[in-house]
Amino acid sequence: MADKKVNIKIDGKDYQVEQGLSILKACQAAGIIIPTICYLEGISEEAACSICVVEVKNAKTLMRSCVTKVTEGMEIMTNTERVRKARKMNLELLLAGHPKDCFVCDRNQTCELRRIAYEMGIREVRFPKTVKLEMEIDSSSPSILRDPNKCILCRRCISVCEKVQSVSAIDTAKRGKLSKVTTFMDRGLGNVVCVNCGQCLLVCPTGALVENNEIAGVWKALADPKKFVVVETAPAVRASIGEEFGMAPGNLVTGKMAASLRRLGFDRVFDTQFSADLTIMEEGHELIDRIKNKGVLPLITSCSPGWIKFAEHFYPKALAHVSSCKSPQQMFGAVAKTYYAQKFNLDPRNVTVVSIMPCVAKKFEAKRPEMDSAFEFWKDKMSLKESEHFPDVDFVLTTREAARMIKEAGIDFVNLSDENFDEPLGISTGAAVIFGATGGVMEAALRTAYEVLTGKTLEKIDFEAVRGLQGIKTAEVDIDGMKVKVAVANSLSNARVLLEEVQAGKSPYAFIEIMTCPGGCIGGGGQPIPTDTAVRQKRMEAIYREDKNKPLRKSHQNPAVAELYKEFLGSPLGEKSHHLLHTHYHERAMV
Repeated sequence: MADKKVNIKIDGKDYQVEQGLSILKACQAAGIIIPTICYLEGISEEAACSICVVEVKNAKTLMRSCVTKVTEGMEIMTNTERVRKARKMNLELLLAGHPKDCFVCDRNQTCELRRIAYEMGIREVRFPKTVKLEMEIDSSSPSILRDPNKCILCRRCISVCEKVQSVSAIDTAKRGKLSKVTTFMDRGLGNVVCVNCGQCLLVCPTGALVENNEIAGVWKALADPKKFVVVETAPAVRASIGEEFGMAPGNLVTGKMAASLRRLGFDRVFDTQFSADLTIMEEGHELIDRIKNKGVLPLITSCSPGWIKFAEHFYPKALAHVSSCKSPQQMFGAVAKTYYAQKFNLDPRNVTVVSIMPCVAKKFEAKRPEMDSAFEFWKDKMSLKESEHFPDVDFVLTTREAARMIKEAGIDFVNLSDENFDEPLGISTGAAVIFGATGGVMEAALRTAYEVLTGKTLEKIDFEAVRGLQGIKTAEVDIDGMKVKVAVANSLSNARVLLEEVQAGKSPYAFIEIMTCPGGCIGGGGQPIPTDTAVRQKRMEAIYREDKNKPLRKSHQNPAVAELYKEFLGSPLGEKSHHLLHTHYHERAMV
């Protein structure tokens, strides 16, 4: 049965639309743009800002288009003088309580409040500045900086944290002009169940939520002649950083990215994809070992730090299922400060590792106390003191921060000629590229696990069943007659579904991939704004294009990884790998 239609008028023209559609959606279908701030389709429909009001014939008041449904015969006016005045007044009231520091705000170029004010023709605010108590900036998180003074109470951050991530680390507190978005007992994001995913940053319309900026520390390291500064770049960044320079989503800019980083002054420009291949070697063998020796199954991937912290808070009993492998970021740091430093006679104390990630949770991950295996490796060999302690990764920049540095240096990113990564830690395969998209780690692991288990060549290496933006994907893989069930989840609300099965002992899967963010790393909290479903799709397509164009597409074919094992590590899951490339996780309090 076809969906029932209703007849309506919008600005004097007749339309037939689906019954139950909101006025906002009906107007969008008719090519009419209605401004919104608090609205996020399918996530936040709070009707809190009143910017989207329209006039409806015979209605006593203006109607909020985001929550008002169309009805038969409804006549809607979107551009009357009454509507324009009301929208402007509502927006001016928001602006009256907002700081006027646009020139120095991180969201200067992507602030929705600023853009809508311009588009609505607001050139002055008629109302006096609202007297508010100056609220303390929350800097308790290593990943996210929260400035409640810039918050306009749209509640979008609350909705995405609750509905997309099922974490609920923030909510509103108090009433009236004292109302604010905050954490449990005002403890700060760093002291509650926040998983540092940064999805709240992507949906915040102002600068109330931004990443903890580490640019100054990187500039300082680059200027220090004693420091040997290397940079690693995550797979997803090459499919998104071009957007920061006006390029369309889905542009692959791998070569331009390498060239621009070299011009910034990094001593070596490496690729996290090298250590993604290394991760597959370790994680693939871990899966094989658990299958052969009846270990704890399902094995769950561990490269997404937001998901790891989520498990530590909400599903600590499932931690036995989580791979002990460090993420590619942390494996890279450990290898750079041990194997690479030793191979090229570098003092590990002077090696600075900078990672460029699509993710703000990576900032938290780099500061985990257990991520110092390079220091432990060298401690006795060099008689290091605790005062000389150094982490495996020194600084983590988001895609946005890296773009800011490139702009600050005056580099013409768009017109740069392509350059390659440095060797050996810049060599990678197509399997490493697809780490950037949901399902990619699963597919990469299957490519290697199949050939290691069977000794046969895998002819069809594209596991399309685990690709795409669906929240949960499942497949059954035939590995030489052995049926292996696998599952992939992206976003933590979907992860909950699989984890409930695991915790109840009812999971039918041998291997599960979990990515914290919608779409995986391509949709990470450190990515260019806006990041929506259409943008994620374009970035994902770019990732798979690069995979297809790689001469080598399986992690165990990476010659630099093979050399690393031959010269230094020995074998996957060996003693040295265990100390440098693996870690442990622990239960965290539920606050």
